[in-house]
Amino acid sequence: MTYLYVFLGGGLGCLARFSLSQFVNHLIKSPFPFGTFMSNMLACTLLALFVLGAREYSDQNAWIQPLLIVGFCGGFSTFSAFSFESVQLIDQGNILVAALNIVISITVGIALIYFIRSKA
Repeated sequence: MTYLYVFLGGGLGCLARFSLSQFVNHLIKSPFPFGTFMSNMLACTLLALFVLGAREYSDQNAWIQPLLIVGFCGGFSTFSAFSFESVQLIDQGNILVAALNIVISITVGIALIYFIRSKA
């Protein structure tokens, strides 16, 4: 059953990421990859919240971790797209934008999880 939860969560996370990225990129025209950035930061936020919830309800709800933490957040965030877009920015000569994408994405993503977890 665990594999089914991961599969379902991952599929839903991928659809949510694709939809959010398309929506954000349609709204914001910029060389900075805001769509991927937003989905990754939202995934970090959700992951931290799900981890907190899983701690409290882990005994009764064993499905939370495989469905929401591993599956949904894993599908909703995307390190490969983040990496590819950073390389594309470098190839296009947007070195500063690429550097900002890398530094801001990693710093904000880790900070979100750290601060949400520490507030619990």
